[in-house]
Amino acid sequence: MFASAPYRELPDPLDRVLAYVDFRKAILEGRTLCDLTCLVGTMVQEVYDTNPLIREACNESISRHAATVEADIAEAIEKYGVDAEWTAQSLALYMQATLQGAFILAKAKGGSEIAAACIDHLHRYIEMLFTQFDPRRVLDDRSSKATRRDTVREVGIASV
Repeated sequence: MFASAPYRELPDPLDRVLAYVDFRKAILEGRTLCDLTCLVGTMVQEVYDTNPLIREACNESISRHAATVEADIAEAIEKYGVDAEWTAQSLALYMQATLQGAFILAKAKGGSEIAAACIDHLHRYIEMLFTQFDPRRVLDDRSSKATRRDTVREVGIASV
């Protein structure tokens, strides 16, 4: 689903990262709470201490998915001249932790609104990380924002 998502076709790597976040938010729409989950994330929470083999399989799955976003982050870091203490890998894993936490909060609070709000915060956080290195990039590039939104709309929730 993620490998063939329309955001993958965006030419700018930061646009791809932000559109990935938008895509994750779009997935929430029309879903029940039991659908707001990641099997691997849920499984590792339950067996991390009692089953090292399952824990490692979960780690591999989560890390492999994060690596797909990490590649775009690394490209954006290079393109926008980011010189920071954080890495593409650390941001990609942070994004996964934030998304997992958003799903947990949605279940705890009985609705996906909190998950959507968390994902919106994640989007703003990523924009701020890159804006500090090239303020014009995020603040003035309104066409990229429109392109990201249009790309996410093209996906259609039925295909997700």
